[in-house]
Amino acid sequence: MMLSRTKAAEVDDAELKRHRSAKKQKELPKLESFLRKRDYVGALTLLEFCEGAGKPLEHSQEWIAYCCFHLGQFARALKVFKAILEQPDADAKHWTHLACCCFFLGMYQEADDAAGKGPQGPLQNRLQFHLSHKFGNETRLMSFHKNLEDVVEDQLSLASIHYLRSHYQEAIDIYKRLLLENRDYHALNAYIALCYYKLDYYDVSQEVLQSYLTQFPDSATALNLKACNHFRLYNGKAAEAELLSLQEKASASFEYAQDIIKHNLVVFRDGESALQVMPKLIDVLPEARLNLIIYYLRQNDLEEAYKLTQDLDPNVPQDYIIKGVVNACVGQEHESQENLKLAQQYFQLVGGSASECDTIPGRQCMASCFYLLRQFDDVLIYLDSIKSYFYNDDTFNFNYGQALASCSKWKEAEEAFLLIQSEELRDDFHYLSWLARCYIMNRKPRLAWELYLKMETSSDSYHLLQLIANDCYKMGAFYYAAKAFDVLERLDPDPMYWNGKRGACVGVFQQIIAGQEPKESLREMIAILMNSNSPQVEQITRVMKKWAKENRIPVL
Repeated sequence: MMLSRTKAAEVDDAELKRHRSAKKQKELPKLESFLRKRDYVGALTLLEFCEGAGKPLEHSQEWIAYCCFHLGQFARALKVFKAILEQPDADAKHWTHLACCCFFLGMYQEADDAAGKGPQGPLQNRLQFHLSHKFGNETRLMSFHKNLEDVVEDQLSLASIHYLRSHYQEAIDIYKRLLLENRDYHALNAYIALCYYKLDYYDVSQEVLQSYLTQFPDSATALNLKACNHFRLYNGKAAEAELLSLQEKASASFEYAQDIIKHNLVVFRDGESALQVMPKLIDVLPEARLNLIIYYLRQNDLEEAYKLTQDLDPNVPQDYIIKGVVNACVGQEHESQENLKLAQQYFQLVGGSASECDTIPGRQCMASCFYLLRQFDDVLIYLDSIKSYFYNDDTFNFNYGQALASCSKWKEAEEAFLLIQSEELRDDFHYLSWLARCYIMNRKPRLAWELYLKMETSSDSYHLLQLIANDCYKMGAFYYAAKAFDVLERLDPDPMYWNGKRGACVGVFQQIIAGQEPKESLREMIAILMNSNSPQVEQITRVMKKWAKENRIPVL
């Protein structure tokens, strides 16, 4: 009996092991394991499966709202929290959670109302601290600032407010201090990298960011920042290549990154599909409105750009800059002193601020401010300090060249204009007229004349001819002044042009006598004079021919 019972026990033990093994295989994964890996899609799938099976996990609705929030599905999280708070025994802390959802949906007043119904605590204080910034209420902001403690969450919140107020160095200081105290807080590297990006230190940003990507290569935020750094350091193609890995992930677990990808691809592709993508994102991404305005400016659609700026309440330097640029363009297009004055004020606000005065955009703004005030010596102070960053930038070189020319620095101005590669700019009348003037002032009138010869007959070519005629006369380049005045007189028999031509031809004659001009030019001057019907022609040409005969110079 003992043997039989022993055998039976052995069989039971074997069956029990098989049963336990099968049960273990059928066990569902734990919610905690998903959350630990930041796999909120997996966690949400598990929670929904259990609910559908009629076996919801403990605090299932709270966890569903938590996962939705971390997936960026704020509207759904808000809906779940509202349902939770309708229950009679609901915890009041969920009012604060609901307020956080409203905040991320841009429903700031609703967030403020909901936060007031929640219990006082660090989370509520941080939320209201951020809401005070959104409302622009400095007094209220400082009252909540006083309640912040020297703990990680509060210091991170303070750093983020510094970031939002463009105090990037102050934010970096906080992040670096926290990183020294908490080496395993790798996300701080991403925050520091983002601050360096905003300060235009793209190479430094990339170096800091790489340490974070080593730990979390699937981070949507970090991959997007890496792509933006490549866009600034290299070009749109390099940036788009970096964005491809994020694009693949965004279709799966990174749903919230879809809008960012669409937006940035438009930017990286130099505005391609802007009108299809950007308008839908204006209320989603703050940058979408700014980049759509930039697109309209590049298309020279000032009316649409101006309309978009009317709804833009500037809070950060980029907002003020874009409003300044649009008002400057509208002011110049319509000769509106009101718009030009507004533009000058916006530029001065940015360039004179403590946070921006030493940045490249800040110095560009001060240069623009002085440009509108026509104080070109001051313009050059700021442009000289940043020109090494814009050596191949056509727009910068165009503005820099104009400022140099306005200060009579003709040699440097010519060099700046010749750096421009854009065919559109090189065909622009303002470019041609400034370059022609530089050539003349640098005693290269032939090059100015060649610019005119390459132009098609138009009002612009007529104006350029006037500039060449007058500037060449002023500089003693009488040969090309005579040619220009001759064409002008044939186009318009204004006595003023005859007077200019007569003076220029006599000037060439004097230079020939002084040995400063080839003798062969005399024949051409006589021919030019004879194109006119003035009674003075015969007298002047008779003197010229007599001198030519005496000096054995053929003029017939």
